[in-house]
Amino acid sequence: MPTWEQAESEMVRMACETLMAKGKIRPDEVDLVFAGDLINQCTVSTFGFAESKIPYFGRYSACSTAAEGLTLGGVAIEAEHACKVITAASSHFCTAERQYRFPIEYGSQRTPTAQHTVTGAGCFLLDNSPGQIYLNQYLVGSIVDYGATDVNNMGGSMAPAVVDTLVRFFMESTLTPDDFDLIITGDLGSEGHSISREMLETHGIVMKNNYLDCGILIYDIEKQDMHAGGSGCGCSAVVMGSYVFDQLQQGKMKDVLFIGTGSLQSPITVMQKQSIPGIAHLLRITRSE
Repeated sequence: MPTWEQAESEMVRMACETLMAKGKIRPDEVDLVFAGDLINQCTVSTFGFAESKIPYFGRYSACSTAAEGLTLGGVAIEAEHACKVITAASSHFCTAERQYRFPIEYGSQRTPTAQHTVTGAGCFLLDNSPGQIYLNQYLVGSIVDYGATDVNNMGGSMAPAVVDTLVRFFMESTLTPDDFDLIITGDLGSEGHSISREMLETHGIVMKNNYLDCGILIYDIEKQDMHAGGSGCGCSAVVMGSYVFDQLQQGKMKDVLFIGTGSLQSPITVMQKQSIPGIAHLLRITRSE
């Protein structure tokens, strides 16, 4: 591909084609696509799906894009507005660096709290037919802004949103962290994950070993020198679409909470010294017996 942006679009196209091949469906059988990425106006997703001719919604929700897409797709099916929905999310290290930080050639140094954008794309197929793995519940996140301004610590800006969403979910559902095989955020990284643990404890919620993060799992942080871990729309999409769903399909996990987290800044708002709001959308994914 001539450009990094075109390479990312090609990843999206290939992921969608692979998904439809595995699902044994044609593009004309899909009612809607919800897709998003990190690049201005979601042009990566636009070109990735341009040839499919599937009715298309492009969305921006930063690293929570995968969770938001699954939520919207599930709502569309539950409301009987669609029978089959594809959701997609992607990111690319070099496209994100070009837009949000510095040219790769500059060789800028990263702070210990910085995260590395994942180069990856994940697609999911939702339909209205009975299945063993299904979307059980969802909780839409609220924008939470604690006034964070450090663009090199996105985990810190997103952690309060995760806490807000989890506290609301546990209060409204009367469930506890022990009721789940896995509670996974995407993507707080090691810094945000640690902060969220401490903040949850102030609400009387003690997270145990089943509390993980896609940004921590995606890399070997020490061997690959990834500082605080991974980030980007593609991070949680590929972790959920590979490791987590494999665990569900094999029956090793039966009840999973997925909290997609987003750091809602843009290059313009950062340059204008505005704060960095966060958001966290929650999905409960269950395997039936």
